[in-house]
Amino acid sequence: MSSEASAARARPGKSWKQIVLGGLQKLGRSLQLPVAALPAAGVLLRLGQDDVFGKDGLGWDKLAAIFAGAGGGILDNMALLFCVGVAIGFAKKADGSTAFAAVVGYMVFNNVLIKAFEDDVTGQATNPGVLGGVVVGLITAKVWEKYHRTRLPDWLGFFSGRRFIPVLMSFISVGLAVIFGYGWQPIGDAFNASAETLSSWGAWGSGIFGVVNRALIPFGMHMLLNTFAWYQFGSYTKPDGTVVHGDVFRFIAGDPDAGMFTTGFYPIMMFALPAACLAIAHCARPDRRKVTLGMMMSLALTSFVTGVTEPIEFSFVYLAPALYAIHALLTGVSMAVTWALGIREGFTFSAGLFDYVLNWNLATKPALLIPVGLCFAVVYYVLFRVVITKFDLKTPGRESDEEIAEMDRENYK
Repeated sequence: MSSEASAARARPGKSWKQIVLGGLQKLGRSLQLPVAALPAAGVLLRLGQDDVFGKDGLGWDKLAAIFAGAGGGILDNMALLFCVGVAIGFAKKADGSTAFAAVVGYMVFNNVLIKAFEDDVTGQATNPGVLGGVVVGLITAKVWEKYHRTRLPDWLGFFSGRRFIPVLMSFISVGLAVIFGYGWQPIGDAFNASAETLSSWGAWGSGIFGVVNRALIPFGMHMLLNTFAWYQFGSYTKPDGTVVHGDVFRFIAGDPDAGMFTTGFYPIMMFALPAACLAIAHCARPDRRKVTLGMMMSLALTSFVTGVTEPIEFSFVYLAPALYAIHALLTGVSMAVTWALGIREGFTFSAGLFDYVLNWNLATKPALLIPVGLCFAVVYYVLFRVVITKFDLKTPGRESDEEIAEMDRENYK
């Protein structure tokens, strides 16, 4: 017993920095679930616009209205999606009761804001948007973790355990709504000021976002930045009076100033990283080159068509951190260059061919992305070949025979 106690004392506890970093990483992972639903909203909204199925396109107004209504159903309830997604993703051993409690909590929170508070400037109900959903989801997760096994007195036994959490969240959400009702104005102003500041920086602001975005990927925290930049920052009032937030949905709504946090990813995801894949394959050992080429080209095709780049980036981020740092800087350069050239292109999911074609009619100078992308492709190919061969980096296809044998043993366990 004493040896166990001494061993426990010998184990160092986590520092506050590790705790904070771990919490942010967990929050970032939990945001992936609600974010996964948003591309569907973007595609449906795009199909419902006038130039696609509407009066200026195919002229199928009824079908356009159906698509627009379907996409709006997701977009209008985006904060609720984030609330439920964060609650499920953040709580340990979450189940359906966690999601149910999150829905109850958010319904109370949102309705109190609608009925009792309004924005001093617009006169509309106070709407913290995605941030409100994230906060309610986080609180639900922690409340569920702590109290979902609570046993109440026999006369209240029906409300014991998981049934206690929706009741508890109802009252907690009232207090939270009051706090947001009185305190959201300066917070909302800070978000708008941040967006306006980055916009005023022009190409520099776009470039800084690109660098930070890629720099956060190895830590799993890029979703935090993306969520607020793409779905919260900035606002645009549509002709019908509807207000939309975030770079992604402002672009779809026709905001000419949107696209700052999306456009510059196209040259990197459609051209530069596929070129890096080709360089990695060409640097492989002769006896491994064919296999490596097949693997890397499949990753390149995924990046080109869909804009999913993590499989490529994780193939070298830990092998060559300096190379990844250069990649992050070049992403920032791409963001800055495209913005400075006046190119505006958004996306619903990521900067791949699908979104490039889908949003062509909404974009400004989209054709310029191709020559810009080809220039970055050349830079990436040369850079990766030189760095990999000069420093003998063990990128895919360059592993030693011992490493290959070890991987084979792991695969056949």
